[in-house]
Amino acid sequence: MRELLVVNPNTSAAVSDLLQRHVQAAAGSHVRVRTVTARFGAPYIADEASFAVAGHAALDAWAAALATPERAPDAVLIGCFGDPGLMALRESSPAPVTGLAEASFIEAARHGRYAIVTGGERWGPMLQRLAQSLGQAQQLAGIHTVVPTGAQLAADPAGAQRLLAQACADAARQLGVQAVILGGAGLAGMAAAVQALVPVPVIDSVVAGTHWALRSPPPPPSRAAPGFDIAWQGLSAEMRALGSAP
Repeated sequence: MRELLVVNPNTSAAVSDLLQRHVQAAAGSHVRVRTVTARFGAPYIADEASFAVAGHAALDAWAAALATPERAPDAVLIGCFGDPGLMALRESSPAPVTGLAEASFIEAARHGRYAIVTGGERWGPMLQRLAQSLGQAQQLAGIHTVVPTGAQLAADPAGAQRLLAQACADAARQLGVQAVILGGAGLAGMAAAVQALVPVPVIDSVVAGTHWALRSPPPPPSRAAPGFDIAWQGLSAEMRALGSAP
């Protein structure tokens, strides 16, 4: 049985429960999904400061997960649409690593040009920057952010479904794209609920992340064992244990 480690880089246990449920459903019974939650940071990532802290929190949660007796993961999925800590974790892990955004970009690009719909107005420039860094700027036609954050949308599923269906349909028609990504850990499952009202495929970021992590050919690992190349000071015992000796 394959082992997929999902790292929730925010402190919300409710988001971790949502990720566990939807990732396991997408992965199938032949995969054991284990979701871990950030030990510090924001309950929901919604701005630059919380995103910056989440990168550290993702590394820390990953290191803490590896310190348990559980089997080492075959793949790692960062359960945030924004992928905080992606490159650092990929550099440090012998198992392949992706995030909800990167995997969704790859999936959506198979259809052609695409748009993003997500919650939280500050995510617009942050996601544009991420797409640029991942070589997706030409494929990404636009980002439509609705005012409520992902956490607020998840707390009102019925209202969220109406709002997001309209936002996805508007993005598809106004931008002339071939796919729309509905991004956000808190929006897991919403893509299927709104698909009938949207004229192009709606990509669920959690499903896309799960499929990439388990089914895509992994890139060659940069290291044979998990670890960091520097010695840490003042960080968690688990992170220090994976650091280089001073």
